[in-house]
Formats: sequence, structure tokens, C-alpha cells
Amino acid sequence: MSRLRASTCYAALLVGVFLLTPQAGAADPTPGTNRVLRRALDAHLGRLPRSAHRKRLSSGPLYAALQAARAAAPPHAANAELAVAPTPAARPRLRTQGCQNVFSSSHQAADGHVDVTQQVRVNQDCTLRRQAEEVVAINPTNPLNIIVGQNDSRLGYNHCGFDWSRDGGRTWGDQVPPFYEFTLGDGHVADACSDPSVTFDSKGNAYIGGLLFDVNAPATAMVVAKSNAGIGGAFFHSPAPDPFQQYNTLPLGVVASDNDPSIFNDKGLMIADANPDSPKVDHVYFVWTRFDDANGDSPIFFSQSTDGGATWSAGIEISGRQTTFCTAGSGETDPNACDQDQGADPAVGPDGTVYVAFSNINNSETTHGQYLVVTCPPSADCSDRNQWRAPRKITDDFNNQPFGPDTATGCADGDQCLPPNGYRWDDSTGGSVSIDRTGVLYFVWSDFRNGGANCAPSGMVKNATPPCDNDIFYTFSRDGGSTWNAAFNVTPAATFGLSAQWQSWSAVRPSGGLLWIAYYDRSYGTCEFTGCNDITLVRVDAPATTAPSLTYRRLTTASMPNLTPANNPPQAGFLGDYMWVATDERGRPYVVWSDTRGLNGAVEEDIYFAKGFPSQ
Repeated sequence: MSRLRASTCYAALLVGVFLLTPQAGAADPTPGTNRVLRRALDAHLGRLPRSAHRKRLSSGPLYAALQAARAAAPPHAANAELAVAPTPAARPRLRTQGCQNVFSSSHQAADGHVDVTQQVRVNQDCTLRRQAEEVVAINPTNPLNIIVGQNDSRLGYNHCGFDWSRDGGRTWGDQVPPFYEFTLGDGHVADACSDPSVTFDSKGNAYIGGLLFDVNAPATAMVVAKSNAGIGGAFFHSPAPDPFQQYNTLPLGVVASDNDPSIFNDKGLMIADANPDSPKVDHVYFVWTRFDDANGDSPIFFSQSTDGGATWSAGIEISGRQTTFCTAGSGETDPNACDQDQGADPAVGPDGTVYVAFSNINNSETTHGQYLVVTCPPSADCSDRNQWRAPRKITDDFNNQPFGPDTATGCADGDQCLPPNGYRWDDSTGGSVSIDRTGVLYFVWSDFRNGGANCAPSGMVKNATPPCDNDIFYTFSRDGGSTWNAAFNVTPAATFGLSAQWQSWSAVRPSGGLLWIAYYDRSYGTCEFTGCNDITLVRVDAPATTAPSLTYRRLTTASMPNLTPANNPPQAGFLGDYMWVATDERGRPYVVWSDTRGLNGAVEEDIYFAKGFPSQ
């Protein structure tokens, strides 16, 4: 079934459970509700049969709708405990600006050198509201300037939040974006935001983007704001070329805006061409999934800005067609359209080539999907869909994790989970693409090809028992994505036992020869059987060879508790659609993730940051 992005989808779904369900003695209160969101809600609740060839909405909008439904229901006893304000925490050695917290761990290398890794809490919201599904970007003109974005619920489920650091991640300030004055196509201001994105151009200008929607109306939009070089993300403003630009929050840059109940714009990510030698330096690109309920498809769309985010080209479908591996389930008149997609991730090559990788299920298989990549050459006008090259296949994706429901863990009827966690997991939102200056492309993903019969009997979570051997893989291409090497298993059972690793992200050293991969990991202690989690970072030397060298580091100082309906009903079942890794010019990895080790013993989600392998 079509899935909106995990962060967006879940927020909207929480609201929609109540708003989209007719109440006793009342007429249906939402005759104009977005049909894509309604379908996602029905699928999540098991009201619709599953389809082998339709993507699902991401979880951000979905959870917003679900939370609204919970808000309308009688308060749960556990919620009362969560409403208690936290007591002041002891000040750590490193400080951030609100509810600060730092975890520290040390690692001794073979040469005797000791690295100390600081895991610093990024968001400064003290309300115990959820922050998850995070991105990070590093200023190419000043690596001490870092910006993080996340789905943020301090204003209600689901919104966007952004954080900035000027000292390399030691201290942080945070904010909500200037998105909530924007008027959607139906005349309403948006009441939810999801899928935050952030990027820097070559001059150090920062751009943030997000998906805006109204959970009880059809309109959706993708918008962009800017933080000029020197501001460093401390505040964002209109990207319009105005003498008082920095003082104005409107007009925003509008990537897409629809007021059609059949259309839902979802899962957007943005990237700027920050290479000073590129013929398209400082062009900014935005990719997203456009769900079309009337056609029953969800192709990947693209837009670009050549004037610093002020104006954007008309959205075009770039996922293309293929007669060899897009042969089923098309919602278009073209039976070979690759239009059942989700989770697009963009990268820009050193010559200005734009690469977009995404998940697709137009293949004739019913047991697995596939990842594809499309490219726009540096000499082409990428705003013209005819300039994009036909998709090439990266790899198969064995996305057959078991389905809910499971009330004990919070895994919903229409979700796939890895027991004993109830976190919704969808491979299609967790694939990442990157490219170094030598032109080598890398793609990293996780899937269930080694899952084991015990973890997916009849495909149902309620019948499954751990261990669940979900694994992390990568592949590479030396010819611009035309051909790809065989999948390499980063987390083989021979090394880590039968345990789950998922939600990976990756980045490369710009000069080449080094790949970083981070992921959620249940291989420590008894986590595979109790549901606790850690973050592992892998250094892959010589990654574009047949004999790479892998070094593993546990970033978390202690395992994160499993979020369940018993210990946190509002946040159970959601850990976001992805974590993030970025590298600076030297190739040092900067990692952000959603961590459930709340302050003062609370079990709740916050964003943490770490520089892995600090001496690198």
C-alpha cells in the first residue's frame, strides 16, 4: 500500500483516526479530507487489504493523525505521568541551551590512542514531546557550523524543528521554522509539518524545507526558507531577493502546492550543489513522492531553484520508465512506468550530475521490491523531464518484514515491524546514496533477505519471535550508476549473530576511499529479545573494492529502552523513517539519531549528535 513518509504519515494518521471516523450520531465530519491521507489511515488500521504494488505514505503525516485521535480519546493513565515536568538535571561538562544532556564513551585504538565520543542532546525542548526522523548538514565554509532538522512535536503532532551549532556540535540552540504563516491552496494555514530537510550551498547559505499539510483538509505543500551565510541557521527567513529579506518570513519558496484531495506531496529531501567547480554551483534541488490517489500511483517528482530558493521550477516526474524491470502495478497508461515509488534521496556529483535513488515496487515480484536510480547530466536542463536518463536498477530489496497488529509492542495492523520492537519500519524510506570526487557512487540500505522463518511466520508479527536477522548492505558503481557491484553484507550473522540492524544512513569522504554507515542495532546484550537498541557506526576503508576493511564502533554508551504502549503510549511505534550521517571536508562523520534515553528516567525520544571516530 502507499506509504507516506514515516514521520509525516504517523502525525497525520493520529489525527485522522478520530477525524476520519464518523462519530455516533454525527455525519462524516471530513467530506473534503485528503483521500491519500484517508487511505493511509485505513491501511494503517487494517481497514484496507494490502497491495503488492502500491507504496505507503510516510509515517510523519500518519502519526499526526493518530495523535489527534488519541487527544480526542479519554486520557490514558500513562499519559498523566508523561505530563509531569522534568526536574532539573545535573549540568554535564558540555552544555547546551535548554534541557541539556551529554553521554560520553571512550575507545582505545590498537595503537593505544583513546578517543572520547560525546553524544550531545541536540533539541532543547523540555516538554517530553517526541523528536525523531532527523537530518544533519555541515557548512562547507565553516565545519563548526552544523544544522540539524527533525520532526518535532513541541507544538503538537506533527511539526518541524531545526537546531544549530557554531562550535562543532558542543552546544546547540533550537527553534521551530517560519513555516506556519504560509497559506495553503485551500486558504488555511498549515497545522502540521513533516519531513524536514536542510542543506548548505557553496557560500554557506543554509536552506530548510518541509512538507506542510492540514490534517482535516486536502491541501499539501513543500516550502523552503533560508538562513543567509553568517547567520548559521540561528534563524530562517524568506528566500525572496528583498532588501529586508532577513526580517521577513514570507514569501517562502514554494516547491509544490496542491489543493486536490487526490494528491499528497510526501517525503521531500533537498540538496544544493556546493561544488565551486560545478557548472551548476549553488543550484538547489528538491525531490519528493507525489501520491496520486486517482491514478493509484506515487512517482518521484523534482524541482530546482537557480535563484537561492526564491523561485522553483514546475514539478516534473523523473522516475521514468523501463521495459525490463518496471513491468507491473503501474497507475499510468504506460504499463512500464516506474511510478510506485517512495523514499527519494538526491546526491550531486563533482561535475554537477544530479543522482536520485529511490525505492520502487513495479517489478513483477511479490516477495521483494527494488531500488532504482535516475540521473540528470551536468549539461542538461534538469527542469525538463526529457533530459533525465531512464532509471537503472541498483539492487533488489527484500522488504518482507512481518506485519502487525501487535498491541503489546504498538505495531499497527498495516505496519511492518521487527519484533520485539513495535517501531514501524519500511525499507523504502531508508536507502541513502552518496558520491565522492572520484565519481564513485555508493548506495546503502537494509532488508530482510536473511530474516528467518521464525521472525515472519505467515508474515505476521503476532506469530513471530526473535531473533530477526535484518541486515545492512551496501553496493557501489564506478560508471555513473549504470551498473552496480554485488550487495555486500555489513552485518553478517557470522559476526553479529542473528540480530536486527536497520534504519541505516551513510556518507563518503569527499576525496574518496572511505564510507561511513550508521544504523540502529540490537546485537548488544539481550536487546534482540527485549527490544532495546543502540547506534553503531561502521568505517569502511577501500569500500569500492572486493576486499573492504570494516571497523565498528558502538556510539551509544548504553542501550536505548524500547518504546511501548506500556511505557509511553503517544510515542510507541514510531522511531522515524531514517537517521542521518554527513561528512566534513576531511571526511569526519557527523551522526544524528533519535534516542529514547530521556532525562531523569523518562522513556521518550530526543535527537542526539556525535562525531564518530573523533581522531579521524
